[in-house]
Parts: sequence; C-alpha cells; structure tokens
Amino acid sequence: MNESKNALLMEMYNKTLKEIREGEVVKGVIVGINEKEVVVDVGFKSEGFVPVDEFIDKSKLVLNQEIDVLVESIEDDNGYIVLSHAKAERMKGWQKIVNDVNEGDLVEGRVVKQVKGGYIVDVSGVEAFLPLSLSAFKGLSTNEIMSNKYRFQVAKMNKLRRSLILSRRDVVQKERETAKAKLWEQLEKGTRRMGTVKGITDFGAFIDLGGIDGLLHITDMSWSRISHPSEVVAIGDKLEVLILDFDKENSKVSLGLKQIIANPWDGVEAKYPVGSKIKGKIVNIMPYGVFIEIEKGIEGLLHSSEISWQKKMVNPQEMFAIGDIIEVQIISIDKDAKRISLSLKQLEANPWLEAEGKFPVGTKTEGKVRGFTDYGAFIELGSNLEGMIHVSDMSWTRRVNHPQEILKKGQSVEVVVLAVDGDNRKITLGLKQLTPNPWADIAQKYPVGLEMESEVLMNSNFGVFVKIEDDLEALIYSSEIDKPIAAALKPGDKIKVRIIKVDVEQMKIGVSARLNQL
Repeated sequence: MNESKNALLMEMYNKTLKEIREGEVVKGVIVGINEKEVVVDVGFKSEGFVPVDEFIDKSKLVLNQEIDVLVESIEDDNGYIVLSHAKAERMKGWQKIVNDVNEGDLVEGRVVKQVKGGYIVDVSGVEAFLPLSLSAFKGLSTNEIMSNKYRFQVAKMNKLRRSLILSRRDVVQKERETAKAKLWEQLEKGTRRMGTVKGITDFGAFIDLGGIDGLLHITDMSWSRISHPSEVVAIGDKLEVLILDFDKENSKVSLGLKQIIANPWDGVEAKYPVGSKIKGKIVNIMPYGVFIEIEKGIEGLLHSSEISWQKKMVNPQEMFAIGDIIEVQIISIDKDAKRISLSLKQLEANPWLEAEGKFPVGTKTEGKVRGFTDYGAFIELGSNLEGMIHVSDMSWTRRVNHPQEILKKGQSVEVVVLAVDGDNRKITLGLKQLTPNPWADIAQKYPVGLEMESEVLMNSNFGVFVKIEDDLEALIYSSEIDKPIAAALKPGDKIKVRIIKVDVEQMKIGVSARLNQL
C-alpha cells in the first residue's frame, strides 16, 4: 500500500517538472544572489547557477526576477544544472540578426574591446568584428570609442558560422553625404554658421562647415592688415563665419570673418579729418614706408617721401622699429580703397618755402657731400635742405666721368648757389664757379693754327682724346685723323696735333692730326 502511494506521489512530482534539453534557451527565476553566482530556478528538479560576471549591471539583479538562460549541461559533477545568461542573450541576438538583418543593412552597437587588427562590437548581444581599416575612428582614443554607441553597416555575414563583420567607414561616408546635401539646401548668403579650421595656406584657411569646406580668404579675416592667416586662426579652432557666397555646382563656399564685426572704416573721414594729428603704433616697416596702426582695424601708410623734407630717399628700417609710437598727420583718406596717407614731415615747417631767402642765387655756402649719382653729387646744406652739383659744374676744363673723381662722401665743400626752385625742391650748386672762367685766357694761349705735341688719353669710336695741359683736354674727331693711325694709338702715346678750333662758350678745343693739310 505504501509503495503504491509513493509511486503515485513520484509520478505527480515528475509531472510538475519541466522537460528541458541541453543547448536550449529557457526562462528562469532568480532565487538567490551571492558574490560569485546567481541561483536560478528553471522548474527542474535542481537549481542552476550563472556566474555573476555575465551580467553587465549587477546592481539591477533582484530576487524573483525572470531572465533567459542557456542550458549548457543538465547535470554537473555536483548534480546542478549549468546555465549561461550571456550565451542566451547572444543566441537571442543572433537569431534576431538572422531574421531581420542582411548584408548592407545598418545596425547599432557598442565597441567593447580592441583586438589585433580591429575592434569587437556588441550588436544586440552578438560579438561582431570591426576591422581597423573600416573603423573610421581616426583621432579618437580607445576610451572615447568605447564610451559611445555607433551605427555600422553589415559588411559580411556568415549565418552558419555566426560570423558578422562590420564597417563604420561606409556609414560615416553616407552620413557625410547626407549632411552635405542637407547643408547645401540650408546655405544662404548673409547667414552665419559655426565651422572648424581644418587647413591653412598662405592665401587663407579652409573651414569645415559640417560636411562642406569653405574658404576664408586672408582679405576677409580681419579689417587690419595681416601677413599670414596663422596670425588670426589655428587648425582646430571653432569659429563663427559669415556665408559671403557659394557655388553648389563647383562646390565652392566663400566665407568672411571680419564682416561679423562693424567695419571700422565707416565714418573714418569724420573721425580722422585730413590735416589732423594722431598718434599710432608702427606695425610693419617696408623699404618704401611704414605702416601705422591708428586703431584696431585701421592702418595708414607713412611713405618714405613723407618722412623728411630732404629730397634724399630715407631708409625707414634705419629710422624706426616695430612697436614705436609716433605722431603723424593725416594728409589723405580713400575710404573705398581703405587707404590713409600719413606724413611726418608735415608736422614741421616746409623749409623749401624759405629756401630762396636762405640761399640766394650767387651766394657761396658750405655743405657736406651726402651721396652720388652718375651725373652729380648731393650736398647737405642744413635746415633739411640739399642741393646738387652736376658733373658739368665741377670743373671748367676737366672732363669728369664720375663725381667721385672730384669729391668724397662726407667731405665738406664750398659751393656757389646757381638756382633755387622751391616748388620742385631743387637747388642747383656749382663747384667750378668758385673760380673765374679760364676759357678766354685758354683761347689766347692756344690760338688756331698752333701745332704742339700732346699725350693720348683715350681712344674712342668717334675720336681720340688728347691732353693739352693738366685738366685740359681736346678731341681729335675721326674725320681729323687717319683711321690706321687712330687704330694704333693707345693711352700714353705721343702725337703731334694742330689747334683748329677754340669755342669759349662751349668750353671746347678741337684739334687735328692732319698737319700737312691746311
């Protein structure tokens, strides 16, 4: 009787147990939690254990919570069921992928670790491989990569082997194309947009507007004059720019930065009237002048000709230094061309207005040799005035090829004022006029017909120059000497000549080597 009763009870008990198989995903209830394991009741005669590490967020585990588990083994050595929650999730995820995803489709996932040649991505509990060449994670750290979810394209899928290869690069490319098309529709002249500096050249900077690159030209960066775009922007800078113009067909966008702020040139004529004196800072020095910042965004040019009343060209680099503060006068403004001309010399009285009174024609004065040209020497006279001695006014009788044959730089010399032109800032000086004109005496000393021996000084294609006496030369024209004789002459040779002409007014002596012809 008792045996029959026990058999009946056993049969009833067995009917209450679920029929489970290894490799099957079943539902279970958490009945216990400890530091290492989670105890799960799956309705079998014994309970199963799941390693606690298989749960991403252990803090969310609670008793009586229903979870999915994979039956790995119905009974281990201790008689317990071996369960896996992680594998159950992967199987569910893979099944979902098999049912819903094909190659080329987009999926969402999170990078869980970096491995050799790429990354492991969790896609709905399934581990997928993302090759490094398809990752498009350039410039991001591993922590940044693993802290965000991303969209991927299924590059290759093997359902039998449960293998999934992803591509982030293709998704990024499509996102860029979509963003680019959307941005072109949104672009409008005169609107402002945020952008990031991605490249700098000598002529400007390229700004990434979020899929489209625009050019911020150097002339549109600042109202002030700049030498290079790097003075205003740096790669990686985020800045607000103005859309000046765009050409969708040629993918060109022109941007402006200075246009966002007020144009400092507006009202410049009223603020800085011509003739007013202002102080400014030297920001650049060139051979032709000095650029002076009057205020932020406004610069003027102090040309080298406006530095001193002296006619000589000064070297600004020897007189000024960048950062110097100097006072100048406004002499002209061209608002449209954004040019302001400045003067330093206008702050002083024009010495040329009094030049005729200080240096009357015919007076003798003393000056210092400042420099030379091929045709004369410049003489400093004081009071910011200078004059010039032409080579023709250096000697009554000597043929001067270059003024340095007579004078030396820095030499003090007495001169005669020959002419003063204050309007054109010219003073003509003479050196030979310090002594009487000797040509009347020369005409008497060397009458026409006089024969004499002379020394060859120079042989030219139009004649031969000979020495009559010290600092007195004569020219034998080619017509007055036989060609074979002329060709054979060289400096230092002696030749007999006859005086054929003395021009007192032109201060010239003509001689002939044809002595036997009257």
